[in-house]
Amino acid sequence: MVLSVQISEDSRSVSTGVTLQVDICYPRPELNSKKLAILLHPWSWLGGNMHEPTLKVLTRLLQDKNYYVIRYNSRGVGKSSGWPSLTGKAEGEDLKALVQDFLATKPEIDSLTVIGYSYGSLIASLHPVLNPKVKTSHILLSYPISPRGLLTMFHTGMYSLALRDILCNPGARLLLIYGDKDEFTSKSKYDEWVDTLGQIDGLKAKFDVVPVMDAGHFWQSDGARTALQQAIDNWISS
Repeated sequence: MVLSVQISEDSRSVSTGVTLQVDICYPRPELNSKKLAILLHPWSWLGGNMHEPTLKVLTRLLQDKNYYVIRYNSRGVGKSSGWPSLTGKAEGEDLKALVQDFLATKPEIDSLTVIGYSYGSLIASLHPVLNPKVKTSHILLSYPISPRGLLTMFHTGMYSLALRDILCNPGARLLLIYGDKDEFTSKSKYDEWVDTLGQIDGLKAKFDVVPVMDAGHFWQSDGARTALQQAIDNWISS
């Protein structure tokens, strides 16, 4: 049973100077929720937006788990103002500003989960772990490790450093999920990358990896989506 009411087509003006089109799901007040999840969509240059079906599936899951859930269109997408950047840096700043704006209105929130899908996982990784009063988790879905350079104008170092910062933070929680039939990054490439991350000096975060058999980048089959929901449900409940 879905426990929240969705407020659609809202907008938020943030400190970076853009106005972002958002969908916010509010749990019923009597549930006293203290959990926020924010979902980031795939690359806008290829049509990615907050209405992407996989994000809607995850939204329903998080609603059932009594989260405030925010989906939003990044700058220059849909009714959001501004222009998309080529590196993702501006989008990362927008994400931080949107989170801080929402937390200022809901100071009781003590848990933040940042979920990025495909290109959105790059931007999600730029969000830092917050102070100990707000437990911060990152879920990176179908992280585009092979095309990362092309998607970011070869600013790959910025994203490698962001992941290192998360992994070396003892207060961080990081979940990577990918399909072993991803159309953009091979299973062997993912496995090699995960091994490299697991060997980072100073690794202190809770770090988990879930490869999903027979799932592609777009999570179109019922089996893939069911496995994805189960993996996230298990992780956020642990």
